Parts: sequence; structure tokens; C-alpha cells
Amino acid sequence: MSARIPLSLKLAYTAFMAALIPVYWANYGPTNFLYFCDMALLLTLAGVWLESPLLVSMPTVGILAPQILWVTDFGLNLAGVHLTGMTDYMFNEATPLLLRGLSLFHGWLPFLLVYLVWRLGYDHRALPSWTVLAWGLMLISYFFLPGPRPDAGLTPVNVDYVFGPSDAAPQTWMPEWAWLTLMMVGLPLALFTPVHLAMNKWRGAAASSRPALALLHQTGLFISNRDPFGAAGIGRLLLRLRLGERKTAHAVGARKEAQ
Repeated sequence: MSARIPLSLKLAYTAFMAALIPVYWANYGPTNFLYFCDMALLLTLAGVWLESPLLVSMPTVGILAPQILWVTDFGLNLAGVHLTGMTDYMFNEATPLLLRGLSLFHGWLPFLLVYLVWRLGYDHRALPSWTVLAWGLMLISYFFLPGPRPDAGLTPVNVDYVFGPSDAAPQTWMPEWAWLTLMMVGLPLALFTPVHLAMNKWRGAAASSRPALALLHQTGLFISNRDPFGAAGIGRLLLRLRLGERKTAHAVGARKEAQ
């Protein structure tokens, strides 16, 4: 079976990750990879090489909705319109240009994930799998990582927003445990499930078509993902039909002679 993801894309994505991981590690530290978006990068890296529907579906469920908001906020910021403030750091000259340039992955990763789901199909296990992973990341961030503070600099604080929407100060609307509970219940319901339903409706049936594709490969009719029933496949089909007709005619003739 031919690869469903172009090798050029695999190599380009791997090169990007080879640049991002050491730079992020040196500037932010390893805890930065506990953010949902950074975990999505790592899962996608494994997913493109393994061509795993589950590994590309999980980050799609987890980050598609918030990253589309990131793209919207960034575009409005470019136009001088302030929306949520989530991309204000991209315009902060105190942050090194290299770090801001690498952070542009927030803008193209959601579109890459949609492309990968289109190529590989959507795995319905992505919703529970990502939800459990997200819960684990939030619990680690809440109990073991620093909360928000205004002088954090490049140190990751309030990872995955488990203390509130601001990295400078914790939210004061409710007790901390209540906010965490709200996040753990609200994110799957409000963000993950709608994406899951949309992806499952769009590409969820792709997994069920694989046995049929395997049969086409066995019969020699499947040529490629782009042209599954190409001229060569049709030629093989006609040849097999002719051979079948000859075998049938030969069998009939043999029976007549026997009679």
C-alpha cells in the first residue's frame, strides 16, 4: 500500500520539530511541552510517521477549536483590533523573534491536522483518549507546576490555564478547585465534543472502508490513493474477465466431449 501522507510533508514537519524542541527546551524548559498545543505537536509527529488515525485525531479534537480562535485573534491583532489577548505575546518585542516565529505553528497546525484527518480518516476513540490525556496534563499543571505571576518571564506558569485565563494572576470568581473542575468538565463538553462530532461525521467512516481497500489491493485494482481505479486497474479487470470467459468456455467444451 502506498503512503497516505507524502514523504515531503513528513520530512518538513520533522525538520520543524527538530528546530522547535531544543529551542523551546532551552528557553522555556521541559514543562512547556505540557501545554495542550505542544503535546499536540508531539502526537502529530508520531502520527505522520506511523500514519495513525488515532494519533492525528487526538490533537485535532483537543486543539482545533482553541487554535482557530488563536488564528482569529492573531489576524485581528495584525489589523489593530484587540479580541482576547491570547496572541498579544506575538507582538511583544521583549520576546525573542525566534520564539515568536516558532510559535506561528499555532496558526498552521489546525489546518495541517484537518488535512491529516482527511488523508487518514477520523478515529472515534480520539475523544475519550484526548480527554483522559488532557485531564492528566491539567492535574499535573495544577498540583506540580507554578501558578500565574506577573514576573514569570519565559518560565511556563498557569500551564493549560488551570488557575484562570491570565498568566499574571489567578482568577477570583470561584475557588481554585472549582475552576479546575469547571475546566475538566467544560473543555470536553464545550470544545472537544463538537469537534469530535464534526470530524466523525466527515471522516469517521473512513476506517470502515479499509477492508474494501484491502480487497482492491488483493485483486490488483487499487493503484493509488489519488487514482484508485486507474487505467491499469481497469485493464486488469478486463483481462481477468476474459480469462474467466475462456475458462468457462473450455469447461463447457470438455463436458460436451465427455457426453
